[in-house]
Amino acid sequence: MRRIGIIGGGASGIAAAITAARNDRKAQVFILEQKEKIGRKLLATGNGRCNLTNRQAVPSCAKVCYRGGNIQFVEEVLRAFSYEDTLKFFESIGLVVKLRGDYVYPRSDQASAVLELLELELKRLGVEVYCNVKVASIAWEGKNFCIRTEETCSVKSFKADRLILASGGQAASSLGSDGSGYGLAKALKHSVTCIVPALVQLKVKAHPFAKASGVRTEAKVTALIEGKEAASDTGEVQITAYGISGIPVFQISRFIALGLHQKKRSEVLLDLLPEYSEDEVYRLLVKMGDKRDDLTAKEWLTGIFNQKLVPRILEMAGVRIPTRVSELRKSQLQAVAKKCKRIILTIQDTNGFENAQVCAGGVRTKEVCPRTMESLRTKGVYITGELLDVDGICGGFNLQWAWATGCIAGKASVMRKKK
Repeated sequence: MRRIGIIGGGASGIAAAITAARNDRKAQVFILEQKEKIGRKLLATGNGRCNLTNRQAVPSCAKVCYRGGNIQFVEEVLRAFSYEDTLKFFESIGLVVKLRGDYVYPRSDQASAVLELLELELKRLGVEVYCNVKVASIAWEGKNFCIRTEETCSVKSFKADRLILASGGQAASSLGSDGSGYGLAKALKHSVTCIVPALVQLKVKAHPFAKASGVRTEAKVTALIEGKEAASDTGEVQITAYGISGIPVFQISRFIALGLHQKKRSEVLLDLLPEYSEDEVYRLLVKMGDKRDDLTAKEWLTGIFNQKLVPRILEMAGVRIPTRVSELRKSQLQAVAKKCKRIILTIQDTNGFENAQVCAGGVRTKEVCPRTMESLRTKGVYITGELLDVDGICGGFNLQWAWATGCIAGKASVMRKKK
């Protein structure tokens, strides 16, 4: 009887287990999870609603929606297991889904329902799930892999003919991803790139908007590494006491994190009026001041920005708050227009792995076959999910990656004979 051992009970590990058991009903499939319950990180996705996947998670959009050292690898994986395949997978376990734009959610809006259905399918298929099991080491012993656990575990070792590493990255360790999978991958002859937080908040040095904490505003954010644009995104930005947050910030954060890791000058260009050019902003300001000479500079901008932002913008533009509109010189109007469009924030750090949704970096994808997820360094080993050097933007792309790589690995693990 073939034994398939899966290290990690997150999204990709669960998908791998279900697929392996479905494709070989005689196989003994088991999951080893270090937390007290599988799927804990899944429960936190989509603010508890579980953004399962995205209609844009297709090969043609891979360069926009995914990041990593080898986007061609991502394209091949998405061809092998598509967005439509993910929908069929969830239909097969009884989940009804709905769309919000391109985002796919369970119709119930409950991540807990998704996990419950996955657990029911694991039970139906006879997959053994061992929780509170921390893997210490893996070794090939001639006939099978010996998976040894830490001293605190009641079961000291497990045997497996095929091994699927699905232990996640290093983001949100309280939910199970503590980075231990990288060490296991290295022990199995793999190399790992530098690991940094991604989809995470940014800390600003000498934060000019600290007093505007809690404000949410539409803006365009651009990552600048040594003054060169690395990435940008537009949407609702949240001002915090220590820096900036929100989906647009998350989307560019991995580039900032890498820049900081490489000790490069890492900045964010903040455009508070992305729908206007600088000339258009200037004309708008002039128009808003027309026949309103008695207003103060603060009152003048109240119709554009949150009142907490106005004093900060004027301060950076060198305009005193009590200044009357009638007293503003053309150069001051131009300075305000420029600040509305171009505020440089120096980033001193990210909020760290515990606050990150995913990691950037991981096992080098050139060492893994995209059609099977099998290791090209150690036969019989498969690597999935966030453990790989691939990270997606917000919107269900990282879960699509987990389902795709997990299902591909699960099927391949019972279809191929070890050489």
